[in-house]
Amino acid sequence: MNFLRFETLCEQGKARGQRVFIRADLNVPMLPPTLRCPPEGGAAVLGRPGDGWDDAGRITEDTRIRASLPCLRMALDAGAAVMVTSHLGRPTEGEFKPEDSLAPVALRMAELLGREVPLVSNWTGGVNVAPGQLVLLENCRLNKGEKKNSEELARKMAALCDIFVHDAFGTAHRAEASTYGIAQYAQTACAGPLLAAEMDAIGQALQAPKRPLVAIVAGSKVSTKLTILKSLAAKVDQLIVGGGIANTFMLAAGLKIGKSLAEPDLLGEARAVIDIMKARGAEVPIPVDVVTAKEFRADAKATVKRASEVADDDLILDIGPETAKKLALQLKAAGTIVWNGPVGVFEFAAFENGTKEIAKAIAESSAFSIAGGGDTLAAIAKYGIEQQVGYISTGGGAFLEVLEGKTLPAFEILARRARG
Repeated sequence: MNFLRFETLCEQGKARGQRVFIRADLNVPMLPPTLRCPPEGGAAVLGRPGDGWDDAGRITEDTRIRASLPCLRMALDAGAAVMVTSHLGRPTEGEFKPEDSLAPVALRMAELLGREVPLVSNWTGGVNVAPGQLVLLENCRLNKGEKKNSEELARKMAALCDIFVHDAFGTAHRAEASTYGIAQYAQTACAGPLLAAEMDAIGQALQAPKRPLVAIVAGSKVSTKLTILKSLAAKVDQLIVGGGIANTFMLAAGLKIGKSLAEPDLLGEARAVIDIMKARGAEVPIPVDVVTAKEFRADAKATVKRASEVADDDLILDIGPETAKKLALQLKAAGTIVWNGPVGVFEFAAFENGTKEIAKAIAESSAFSIAGGGDTLAAIAKYGIEQQVGYISTGGGAFLEVLEGKTLPAFEILARRARG
């Protein structure tokens, strides 16, 4: 995919002295504020984080703030006048509440950068920022028209800058004023290092993959990932399913699953995916053994059974060791691996072996691997394979939409602007 990279502009000296507007993803988990934030109203308000509110301990996890720093430093080092904004939570447009403020983000960002990061509210009418300076613009979803991509709002945002930098993959699937509209009307629109890395990794995994291409799609329901399964069935060489999805596919293959989670009304859809794969000489591996329990509890007794011997009162909570070994061998021989979802209840020690073996195989494979989804990231962290996965996507919904075969709005507009 052809798109303009902010890194290239900086290397060419084209960001020096320019007003740069960065759309980041700073939507971090927080505790409620303990004191009120400064009042809103009037012209743009420039605040110093900590003046009038207590931010201590509010941010519970700052990964997204840390991930935004390379782009900010890139812009500052290039001599740009830097503005950065993000959404936070689900505020009501035009109705400021203390819990919607990015003030704690400004404070933490200042600590990480070792410099003051002023917070600007009511900023759509104009922002005073000089080259070498950085300001954080208050929660962009407080602006009326943000979610519906108001042309008026987008044009106001575009007028604030010379260069728009999209660096928030987590919002790439949304066509909003601060993610899409501004990219339409800004003088220059480009991808920041985070977004560019996502675009590169997705292109490598899905557009021009090294074969065999193996996809792992797991989760509780086929219905939530049906379009993903159908899209991948037309592309991949092997489609590994796990969790409740695997149970539905086992039913479709004529196996009994006891009282396990499944969607019997979607057996036809599951069979259709299997048929699509077969017609291409590919396959959806059906488990040959499983790990069962009588109850869904961490301390439930785990029993390994042949897939053909599941009792009526059994719950399937993981793939069995023979299946895990078979899948691991396939993954180690893969050229490209796409991973979305653990294959069992890996949070319970007795039912983690399948996911653990999958993770280990991906880590040991020479394939290019890309992984995404909250539970997948938790599994990667649990088994300590962060350094062995080719690319870890933090996009959540955006990652799933890419797997569905959709062209994300952010990708589309940046590619269009790159064409001129």
